[in-house]
Amino acid sequence: MSDEEQKNAEHKAAMQALKAERDAMMAEKVDAPGLLLVHTGDGKGKSTAAFGMVARALGWNQKVGIVQYIKGKWITGERQFFKRFPESVRYEVMGQGFTWDTQDRARDIEAAEAAWKTSVEMLHDPDLDLVLLDELNIALRYDYLDIDKVVADLKARPRDKHVVITGRNAKPQLIEIADLVTEMTLVKHPFEQGIKAQRGIDF
Repeated sequence: MSDEEQKNAEHKAAMQALKAERDAMMAEKVDAPGLLLVHTGDGKGKSTAAFGMVARALGWNQKVGIVQYIKGKWITGERQFFKRFPESVRYEVMGQGFTWDTQDRARDIEAAEAAWKTSVEMLHDPDLDLVLLDELNIALRYDYLDIDKVVADLKARPRDKHVVITGRNAKPQLIEIADLVTEMTLVKHPFEQGIKAQRGIDF
């Protein structure tokens, strides 16, 4: 047997062992009800990943609800794209813009409360399979919403409802009840090099 044939045989044996291990592990897993996923951290990609999940859900003919908490009337690529699917996506932009632009805490609180009311409607809408609450963590970070009420409402959602929440500085109470928490780590960002947000990349 040549060295290459030996390597191939060893590789096949290793993969067969790995498959047996994976099969045994998967046999212990169960189908889950609706998952609560949190994308947080200082790095870019929290909303980007969440909107990728929206596209994935649509690929399976699922219906999705989206509430954007902060971006306000700012035109984004995701908003323009997913608005093309009105029968499958309910898309609500309910923020007033970035907090440093609005400079009006009372108005921001009012907008966040209205957005949460819409979010709860979506959580209990039997037609929606996935609900994306984009930048909810920012509203919670500034205490525009009562975290205890948010947690209670999330826990009270139908068992089959998947929910994705984005935004940096996720509250510990939210992390505690989440099924998945991903923290985006900032390593390098073009903004630090003096480059503005780019259409199609950042918005």
